[in-house]
Amino acid sequence: MTNNLPESAVVEMWQQLMDRAGLTTEGGEPIRIIYPGRKNDRRGADFRDAVIATSQGITKGDIEVHVKSSDWRAHRHHQDPAYNRVILHVVMWHNSKAATNLHNGKIAPILALDKYIGSSSSHWPRLVHSPVSSSMPCHKTVKGLASDSLAQFLDSAGEERFSARAAQFQDELTQTEASQCLYQGVMEALGYAKNKLPMLKLAKRLPLNILQSMTQGEISGQERLAQLQALLLGTAGLLPSQRQNRHQGYQDDKWVDKLERLWVSSSYTKAMSKDDWQLFKVRPNNFPLRRIAAVSYLILRYRGRGMVAEVVDMIKETPLSGGYLRLENGFRVTADGYWASHFDFGLDCKRDNPTLLGRWRAADIAVNVLLPFTLAWSKFNSQPLVERKAFALYHSYHRLAINAIERHMMNQLGLNSSLVNSAQRQQGLIHIYNTLCSQGRCHCCPLSQLEAGHHIQV
Repeated sequence: MTNNLPESAVVEMWQQLMDRAGLTTEGGEPIRIIYPGRKNDRRGADFRDAVIATSQGITKGDIEVHVKSSDWRAHRHHQDPAYNRVILHVVMWHNSKAATNLHNGKIAPILALDKYIGSSSSHWPRLVHSPVSSSMPCHKTVKGLASDSLAQFLDSAGEERFSARAAQFQDELTQTEASQCLYQGVMEALGYAKNKLPMLKLAKRLPLNILQSMTQGEISGQERLAQLQALLLGTAGLLPSQRQNRHQGYQDDKWVDKLERLWVSSSYTKAMSKDDWQLFKVRPNNFPLRRIAAVSYLILRYRGRGMVAEVVDMIKETPLSGGYLRLENGFRVTADGYWASHFDFGLDCKRDNPTLLGRWRAADIAVNVLLPFTLAWSKFNSQPLVERKAFALYHSYHRLAINAIERHMMNQLGLNSSLVNSAQRQQGLIHIYNTLCSQGRCHCCPLSQLEAGHHIQV
């Protein structure tokens, strides 16, 4: 046994063995890796959205990788609820009698690799330096396919995702007023992957009509912003008084004092917990406080006719050629005052950083919220011209900033950016991942049913 084997080497080794038959856990149970998941970019286990099969059936969750099984307790994962989704503990050597206990009381099975690849380090370089993606059957299939077939496959998947998003909004419109429905969609999108749920929770706990009522009356724009931010951030549980020992540089700050006073004097709703929010590995520009502050500016911007009327008119009037800039500009936010120079309360920017909501996030909102919402709204209100325009804008939308799932899928399929050159194809990758890969449905994927050179049937 060697004591200096890096954990990254164990990661590479187990993924090369994922399609091997005859794997058994340390408890003697046969196990099959259906999908290895993707590398985690947030707190918790090493791989997210994995799928395994045991005698108990199909299980979906996370996979944690260690050199030795004793590392689980050494790293205190048994005390961390972020590891409660672990369904398999992969190790090079099982060197401890202790089970892989999760914080919630469950036990994850252990898969030790040494019995399958041998203890001789001469085997490791070949495994470690083999491309991980090459072991996936879809990667091998894609290599022999014509680019037009792949493009058709991605376009079709992107169309399905767009229609599914619109159907979800249409269902919500039967139960929720249109402006609240759109507001919730925007708030969820502003949460990124890590804070989508708390942002949606905040939107439901603090409805748009309450916030809009605060924009009325004969008061200045700065006073309206202060009232909106106090209520939004206070309800989120993110004011300094609600987060002890977060940052200490906000004493004697007039804007912070103003927000605190306004929050204390309000009686709208109960605050969320600061623990609802994920701040681990979140870039300062993406801190939820800055995104929540951006919402206050958007509410003021659309306080006249309302966000729904403005968005629908924007889409009606936006030309197909280059029109995406109009949609993005409608949701870009530049701050003045406090948030132009702070990432968080007491956390100054090194230089002025007034952009609260930039082009790429606005583009993501346009594709994932504004266009599918408008499609749903147009169907709900029998507006076929608006419906066709929403579809046309989506089909012509330029490529967005790449996210972690898209990057993972491009690597898995061996694709490059020259093929994934539109928002629709990027959305297609996300749809394939969400509905097929992470659900263990490789057998349902068109790529698994192809022979090299054949066209994909969509």
